[in-house]
Amino acid sequence: MFGTANCISQKKYAALQSQYTDATRSREQLQAEKNALEQEKARNEEALRTSLLSKNQQVNQLNSSLSGAQQENSQLSADLRSKEQRIAEMQRILDQKDAAVKALRQKVGDALLGFNAQDLQVNVKNGKVYVSLSEQLLFKSGSTKVDPKGQEALSKLAAALKGNQDVNVLVEGHTDNVPVAKGTAGMRDNWDLSVLRATEITRILTLAGLPASQVTPSGRAEYVPVAVNDSPANKALNRRTEIILTPKLDELFQILEQN
Repeated sequence: MFGTANCISQKKYAALQSQYTDATRSREQLQAEKNALEQEKARNEEALRTSLLSKNQQVNQLNSSLSGAQQENSQLSADLRSKEQRIAEMQRILDQKDAAVKALRQKVGDALLGFNAQDLQVNVKNGKVYVSLSEQLLFKSGSTKVDPKGQEALSKLAAALKGNQDVNVLVEGHTDNVPVAKGTAGMRDNWDLSVLRATEITRILTLAGLPASQVTPSGRAEYVPVAVNDSPANKALNRRTEIILTPKLDELFQILEQN
């Protein structure tokens, strides 16, 4: 009897021992799984924190970029308004200049009424007033001395311009393509003839009251014709003096320099 009981006890012990071993293994496996899950959780949390930090940095960069873009847009808007104001001011000055040119053309035209239209013409071209005087009105052929009728026209022109300091006066002498007669005193070619005539007209204008600083003489010889030099009539058209009146644009130039 005792031997049988002892045998049963040994079997129970072995079974319990086996259960204990299995339970220990199961617990170790669960612990390992728990550790693995905790490690994975920690990795996921770290990855999430890293991702959130990166997203926050991106958001901050976007906010900074947006702020910079808004500042740049504000500056561009301010620059645009400033340019629009300058353009408006330039347009105002150009409108004033156009009005001044029209008024000047009217004043000069009124002052020179009564002269033959073939000898004296007043026109507006490229924003300037052109007073074109024929050689017949001003000079004898080859001469640089202005005839009395021409002196009268120039005196009336000077009177119309007197006191108007905002107009530049350019005197341009022009000839046909016929060479200056050999032996003409003080002249070698049409350059000399055109320049001397322009200088003589400038003297008359300044003696009539225009400031010398306001008048500029120049000679173009035969190189700016208004007609082909192929007939006596066309050559007569080219033998002329043009007095070009240009309103000063100091205000406009100042605005352009600001750009």
